[in-house]
Amino acid sequence: MTSWLAHYGVFAIVVLMAVDAVFPAASELVMLYGGALASGALAHELDVAGWHTTGFAAYITVVVAGVVGYQIGSNAGWWIGRRGGRRFVERHGRWVHLSTAQLDRADRWFDRWDIWAVFLGRVTPVARSFVSIPAGVFESPLARYNILTLLGNGAWCIVLAAIGWALGSNWHRFDHGFRYAEIAVVAGIVIAVAYWSLRRRRPGTLSSYDDSPR
Repeated sequence: MTSWLAHYGVFAIVVLMAVDAVFPAASELVMLYGGALASGALAHELDVAGWHTTGFAAYITVVVAGVVGYQIGSNAGWWIGRRGGRRFVERHGRWVHLSTAQLDRADRWFDRWDIWAVFLGRVTPVARSFVSIPAGVFESPLARYNILTLLGNGAWCIVLAAIGWALGSNWHRFDHGFRYAEIAVVAGIVIAVAYWSLRRRRPGTLSSYDDSPR
């Protein structure tokens, strides 16, 4: 991902942020690395349609690209939810990692926070990718939805790009440490899947044992 960002710059930021609005695409890493590129401390500079730049103008460009890309994706997600409805999500939600249980939780989220549900969802890591489609399913007014998304998304992009800018020349050290975290997460997932598989097999094994002649 960082290699793609380094080579395609603003275009990559727009595309990845649009995807992240409906499917987790690591918007944290996208904006962090975009800010680091804008700082000019890395080997690559920010690519803007073939024009390479660094500095405050580059930082603003990264933020705007992130905001625009995410707004495009969030509107696409809203229309999917609005046109498809709950039945569409229940049938095809697995393609965007949106299960019926998650949709039910989103329903409770919207009931609890009412008009602020979209804004709070947009500033919550990971959960921010699961707001767009439910907002359409629950018929959140499009104008209000866009305003609240813009507020939450804008704050998200400004802060993370600024952190990436601050990391600057320390980016490689940060990226190296982040990879250890990724390894730990993957290891945890493997252990959890193995444990789940054993739990599913154990009842059948015990049942077979109990049915054997004594």
